[in-house]
Amino acid sequence: MFGLPESAIVKRQLPKKAIYAKFALKPSQRESFDTDVSRMDIVAVVSPSTVPALGAGTEVKEFYIVAVQLKRKDYEVKNLSLLFQLIPQRLVLALQFEQETQFAIEHTQLITSAWFPTEEARLPLSGLNIDTAWENLVKSIGQITVEAGHTLAEQIAMNEQQAKLFAQIATLKRKMANERQPRKKRAIYEEIKKLVGTQRVALE
Repeated sequence: MFGLPESAIVKRQLPKKAIYAKFALKPSQRESFDTDVSRMDIVAVVSPSTVPALGAGTEVKEFYIVAVQLKRKDYEVKNLSLLFQLIPQRLVLALQFEQETQFAIEHTQLITSAWFPTEEARLPLSGLNIDTAWENLVKSIGQITVEAGHTLAEQIAMNEQQAKLFAQIATLKRKMANERQPRKKRAIYEEIKKLVGTQRVALE
């Protein structure tokens, strides 16, 4: 499953009712979660004991792969965040809708992959120990390239800041395109230039 070693594969259901009872979720939270999630199963446990090629880590001891059967593809992100908050272990969620799968992982923030045909969805394990295997999985799911001199957490924060900047610039470009008054159009252009700063963003 997902290209993981057979030794790591398990099959253990996570009953929604048990989670509701254990964490005393509000009726509104249960309703929202039920709208999105049909079933949850732990499908793999990755640790040095289940994957002997991985050495012990200092930060990460093990992590779980949880298959989440969705009722709809356009799920509420807050329900994923709720799962990560409620379950104290490190998790990789394999979100499945019909014949597609999307991976979600939390490492300083929620990170999701693109959707893949389920038969092509893979979770590559690489690294000398489970710490590096976890970080490499975060990079793979988020398509993150860590620049020299930065940690993974720093790179995630930088990427998020850049994404917000690009979105803001795109909004201003649309506003400038619709503006008819030359003076206002020029003012918007100058605002975009300030936002660009040292970033390599085309102004055209």
